[in-house]
Amino acid sequence: MKAAHIAALVACAAFLLPHSAAHAAPFAVDLGDMRLALDAPAGFSDTGFIASPRLGELAESLTSASNRILLFAISDADLRRFTLGDTPALRRYMLAVTPKGLERGRVGQQEFSSFVESALRGIGTPLPPAGNYFAYINAQPRGRVSLLAELRRTPEAVAILQGTRLPPLTERPEEPARYVLSSTALLRLRGKALNLSIYSAYEGPEDLEWIRLTTAQWIEDLERLNNR
Repeated sequence: MKAAHIAALVACAAFLLPHSAAHAAPFAVDLGDMRLALDAPAGFSDTGFIASPRLGELAESLTSASNRILLFAISDADLRRFTLGDTPALRRYMLAVTPKGLERGRVGQQEFSSFVESALRGIGTPLPPAGNYFAYINAQPRGRVSLLAELRRTPEAVAILQGTRLPPLTERPEEPARYVLSSTALLRLRGKALNLSIYSAYEGPEDLEWIRLTTAQWIEDLERLNNR
């Protein structure tokens, strides 16, 4: 009876942990002598508290070793699956990093402009009209990440939208094509440079609308949290 009681408590804790994380307050991160407030968009939770090697490897694969990972967030549903021992779908996830070379010093406007120019060098010019990008992505080689649109450009924030068609998992001709959208937002917050990335499977207009709105909202939320 005692063992069954303990098992029930463990199962309950595994269920409640992601639920609590979904409503966690923003957290602080120290960058040099500055403290920034970070938070994941609604419906997503930072995975840092899990200390999972598997999730850590995925986060590291999404960015350069010259960046420090500040936040890697997956959906609350995926976090619940993961903590229950199931495989997360990972249809959408996001990452926030800062360049290690700019972490300690204060990033001025000119230095931020150089950071933006370096980060976006070679991405090309957006060619397709706004809207449905499937035809344009299909015309590109599989695996090529193509610039689709510029989402925002101000002195303190630049954001772009990209898309790609993934290589096939098998040699079967009937295998459906798989598409991914990603956004990159470069911010200067309280004299620090941040790079935000959002990834989503691209299956229809709702995915395009979601990543546009979530990118804009995440930028606004972090600006508000650090506007003091």
